Amino acid sequence: MNWVGNLRSDLSLRNQQLAVANGSLHELAAGEIPSVIFGQNESGRHGNFHPASYRNILTNPSWARRLAKVHTSSRKVRLRAEWKWRELDCANSSDALLMNVFCCRKSVEQRALAAMLGVSPGLTPEFGFRPGIPLWNGRTDRTEVDMKLGDLLVEAKLTETGFQAAPMAKVERYRDFEEVFHVSELGRAGDSIANYQLIRCVLAAYATGGSFCLLCDARRPDMIEKWFSVMRAVKSYVLRSRLHVLTWQELAGVLPRAMRRFLEAKYGIVG
Repeated sequence: MNWVGNLRSDLSLRNQQLAVANGSLHELAAGEIPSVIFGQNESGRHGNFHPASYRNILTNPSWARRLAKVHTSSRKVRLRAEWKWRELDCANSSDALLMNVFCCRKSVEQRALAAMLGVSPGLTPEFGFRPGIPLWNGRTDRTEVDMKLGDLLVEAKLTETGFQAAPMAKVERYRDFEEVFHVSELGRAGDSIANYQLIRCVLAAYATGGSFCLLCDARRPDMIEKWFSVMRAVKSYVLRSRLHVLTWQELAGVLPRAMRRFLEAKYGIVG
């Protein structure tokens, strides 16, 4: 099944229709399935964000900085020379989806959501958290994890094709790699190891003593299966109990009504 293509097609159609219906500033990125790129219009509304979430993002300097990352296609195909596309302008952006949900105060204050995630209600999320995973040379890998909420680390996915592969030598740099995993049970392809992002996130949870949750779409069973394949290779049952997967659909079921309507219209995510 073409899980990625089906989801991208659905998001493209939904967001083109929404952009026209709402009069949102937008353009289409080139491609067989064009993704919709939104911008902020003259009234201050941004078509890729829930209004309350966007207001909160703009008033929080560390959150607002996340908006500045330039989209990889910005220089190639944008129609308006004065408009620099940003990564979070894209309707397919999992980071934008994550911020839509967790930058809304009414969402993070929901006790049901906090219970589902295993954290206290009302916590302030930190986006682009750098956990510092120990390496054998005494240094740390400070590659970003999408979000930290209390002691919970979160990686968000939507239309990404997978979790990247990496040379085995790169993974073996991590001090705790063989202590955490049954290495022979991880997916291999020649000298590369599969699902590198997930392996790194598990090592981050181990290093920080916290938990980790993968957030992905229920329409992506391929991603969920890859995550379970990594979890099965974790040696410690204690650590494994701190590793979770939740779908956006499960989260939507406990969110405020206005956010649920937004997610259903824009992403087809129904609780």
